[in-house]
Amino acid sequence: MFFGGLPVLLAFSGNGAFLLQVGLMIGLSLVLYSRLLSGARQNLQLLLLVGIVLGTALRSLSTFMRRLLDPAEFDILQARLFGSVNNADPESFPIAIVLVVAAIGWLLSSSNCMNTMRLGPAIAINLGIKYRYCVIKILVIVAILMSVSTALLGPITFLGFLAASLSYQIVPTFDHRYQFPVVILLSYCILTGAYFMMYHVFNAQGVVSLIIELVGGLTFLALLMKRGKA
Repeated sequence: MFFGGLPVLLAFSGNGAFLLQVGLMIGLSLVLYSRLLSGARQNLQLLLLVGIVLGTALRSLSTFMRRLLDPAEFDILQARLFGSVNNADPESFPIAIVLVVAAIGWLLSSSNCMNTMRLGPAIAINLGIKYRYCVIKILVIVAILMSVSTALLGPITFLGFLAASLSYQIVPTFDHRYQFPVVILLSYCILTGAYFMMYHVFNAQGVVSLIIELVGGLTFLALLMKRGKA
């Protein structure tokens, strides 16, 4: 939109645009993983910190660029940048379904490895787990799932965190074979519940991601305070 105007944004659609977005997000994720999880710098906290810094910097840059747009173009772009199921292009559904099903199958096959990794790096390595390989493999799966959902719907912050946090509270086991189906069901319930609240309780045609981010943010703060007291 900034460099080509409204015609470029409207033309950026279809399977080509979807695959380009997915490929760019996965590629950038792999660059970060290879740089920050190699050698002696195998630190997930550092990876999260770099991700937060990069996300803040890019978000500030994009906000500045949006402020330079024409007001009409700004409104159109702003509507596209919020996560919503209305943004989904049915033409991209077959590709998205194949990628998601393949990633979920790969994730389920790694559930035993993830269960062992919960014991910590030292114990997992002593039990024969290739810890660094498993970490990178799981992060690649996460990158695939996140890139597909973001390219299809747009960014919906805190949805995954909220579903995972509730799943750990509901299911009385840390076995990922049982956690994954519950997380998928909870994600669907949270998304449909947010749409129900927006359309039938508040009677508004607003952005559903705002409700999810509000509830997810409050849940995140509550968990932080709970762990701080513990």
